Amino acid sequence: MYFIDVQGTLISDIDKSPIEGSIKFITHLNNQNIPYMIVTNNTKKASYDFYEYLLSIGFEFSYEKYIDPLMLLSTRVDKSSVAAYGSPEFLKTLIGMGYKQDFINPKTLLVATKEDFNSNEYAQMIDFLLGGTSLVGMHETSIYAKNNKRYPGVGAVLKLLEFATSVPYDVVGKPSTAFYAQALIKLQEQDENAKYESITMISDDVKGDLGGAKELGMKTIFVTSGKYKTAQEIVPLLDENLKPDLVYKNMQEIMEKI
Repeated sequence: MYFIDVQGTLISDIDKSPIEGSIKFITHLNNQNIPYMIVTNNTKKASYDFYEYLLSIGFEFSYEKYIDPLMLLSTRVDKSSVAAYGSPEFLKTLIGMGYKQDFINPKTLLVATKEDFNSNEYAQMIDFLLGGTSLVGMHETSIYAKNNKRYPGVGAVLKLLEFATSVPYDVVGKPSTAFYAQALIKLQEQDENAKYESITMISDDVKGDLGGAKELGMKTIFVTSGKYKTAQEIVPLLDENLKPDLVYKNMQEIMEKI
């Protein structure tokens, strides 16, 4: 059984089209009745809208097999007072969900993916945190890839803010224990015997997604179809206990091995 990442794993970071072998892999799981969950750190589109996008480009799976951080956010962050930082699409989605932006005295500082954080934003965030605001990341990705460039991911921004202020942070999406626990609960609706040790996590984020998965006892497959050009860029630098169990070029190569 599987947990499967989306961006950089099933769809391209460049144009959001299906990566070679990805539709075929999901079809194979469906045909063989193999339990799986699509576990994405999508935050730009409302959950069901992003699910429908995946269907529109050829993937076939039920909404019950999908989970993203937005689906857990209301259980982790009070809607009444949030200083949110991220892409315009994320901020629009957040407002649509009923969250109230507060840049005077926010209860929560919420960080999502953004390619152009600036020094003034960092200064404002630091002031909020030193004033008692709590720090929450939508996820903890290591690198954000867009337009053939790689930017610090949300995880890197959270680490920067934690180091600057000594304020600890919480994470809503991958690789938080709470997110994986909810994904496991949903997987158990397909197979009541599902447990972390029986799950293989597939992702292009070897430091974030896969590191957290390994710590919970999952097997891991690293695909180099997204954030990293080759395994050599990152795998030799990882702690031995966090290195992926297997490395493949893309989902097509996984299909050829199973």
